[in-house]
Amino acid sequence: MGTGWTPSPLVGITAAKVLAFTQARRETLSREYPGVRLVIPAGALKVRSNDTDYRFRAYSAFSHLTGICAQDTVPESVLVLEPKKKGHEAILFVHPRSPRDSEEFYRDRVHGEFWIGRRLTLDETTTRYGMKTKDIAGLKKFLDDGSDAITVRGQDALVDSILPKQKKKEAKFDTFLSELRLIKDSFEVAEMQAAVDATGRGFNDMIKVFPAAIGVERGERIIESAFFGRARLDGNELGYDSIVASGAHACVLHWIRNDGDVRTGDLILIDAGVELDSLYTADITRTLPVNGKFTKAQRDIYDLVWRAQQAGFAACKPGNRFADINRASQQVLAEGLAALGVLPISAEESMKPDSGLHRRWTIHGTSHMLGIDVHDCGAARDSEYSQGVLKAGMILTVEPGLYFHPDDLHAPERLRGIGIRIEDDVLITETGCEVLSKHIPSQADDVEAWMRSLA
Repeated sequence: MGTGWTPSPLVGITAAKVLAFTQARRETLSREYPGVRLVIPAGALKVRSNDTDYRFRAYSAFSHLTGICAQDTVPESVLVLEPKKKGHEAILFVHPRSPRDSEEFYRDRVHGEFWIGRRLTLDETTTRYGMKTKDIAGLKKFLDDGSDAITVRGQDALVDSILPKQKKKEAKFDTFLSELRLIKDSFEVAEMQAAVDATGRGFNDMIKVFPAAIGVERGERIIESAFFGRARLDGNELGYDSIVASGAHACVLHWIRNDGDVRTGDLILIDAGVELDSLYTADITRTLPVNGKFTKAQRDIYDLVWRAQQAGFAACKPGNRFADINRASQQVLAEGLAALGVLPISAEESMKPDSGLHRRWTIHGTSHMLGIDVHDCGAARDSEYSQGVLKAGMILTVEPGLYFHPDDLHAPERLRGIGIRIEDDVLITETGCEVLSKHIPSQADDVEAWMRSLA
């Protein structure tokens, strides 16, 4: 078995386009932690069932700092930033390629190439991603030398067992890694645009299968499957489990069972995003009339949500606070609900902090950061995120919604069972904002025309 194999080196391997950007990100991290060893694991495979694992996705900070794309990432890899006189040296510990004369090639179902396919060699990894690369077999000895080190705990069992806990320092480290992603560089902006564009193609794919989903038991899953095919074709995976919520299911904010019937005359709320090989993901929601035409009641609510989103866009500019986006959208929703006779008090009264009665029909916030995680920068401090100031280079969502559950006696009967959310991805610029997903129709007339064009 170990004989009769020809050499199979990769020919023409070149440095990845992201290399200059990842080096700059690591330098920023290095300046914050002079003289300290920093350990960022990629994470390990997670069991799905018995002896089968989920498809591997690296820990986001590891991907952000190395730029290693999904197909090249090896489970249990570890990035070490080793302090030197000036700054740090990046050392990547990985499982190297398993040669055909080794038992690993044939017997190891996790790393053996007979089972999972070819990996990069150490030298190939260095050429492509611009870091010194070492065999993972030497990691324990390297780390177990008593040097002061900080890690991201909970990602790698071996690393956790070697390095002593430093709870406060590790929490601060996790926060810094998260805040490092608040401002996107030009590579990230381009990847986000590509993810949005692929997601737009996925929405086209879904609309095209509406006729096949109507009248079929669990028709939501026909639509869900169409998007999954696009995510795998144009990217790495889904950025998150798609929400395909027809009829009253749209009132369930995280409806991912997607086992409902699709009926003509209903609306269908679809929240979906393609994750690229770089792991950057879009996050788009459209609420569409299944038969291509809004009813009067549906359009009344849809237009209100659309106006609320426009107000949110207007608040997306540097110098404004993140919370201003939600406040602007909520003001329009409250006024609209009062005008429709849904709100039993004035919009002004409802907008007071101790009231918020309109929130019965719009529970969630209007925005979140977006990037390599769908809810990006989750460990950032409130002062830098939820209570922070918007800055050029931030990418976030604007996604107001209204939801009238079918059993809501405080809602007019004609609105019960209607759930509408419109979500777009927005880049904060020096002068305002750019809606990255503006090419995906969202105004009611444009939505109807879009659906007709794909019929």
